[in-house]
Amino acid sequence: MASKSTENSGESQTPASLYRADHQKDVINRLRRIEGQVRGLVEMIQSGRPCEDVALQMSAARKAMDKAFYRMMACSVIEAVYDADNGPQAMAEVEKSARLLEKFG
Repeated sequence: MASKSTENSGESQTPASLYRADHQKDVINRLRRIEGQVRGLVEMIQSGRPCEDVALQMSAARKAMDKAFYRMMACSVIEAVYDADNGPQAMAEVEKSARLLEKFG
């Protein structure tokens, strides 16, 4: 998916590692936006905004966090499948990721 060259090492990066790097940047950007939303929530509460307004923004922050989580988990599944040498190992890795989604999703 990504087409970056290796900048800091002489080693060639695998498609999975390039994909991970792109996803890490995306997840970090999402978390920074969420951080701003949470700071805004604190300000809303401190300024006495109505509970309904605060609840609406909390819901938005929670949904944004869920999206960041699912984005990270998608990367995990893709890495597991790419790194697996054979079908059974790949399936075990996908099942492991699915259990994480069930537990935390």
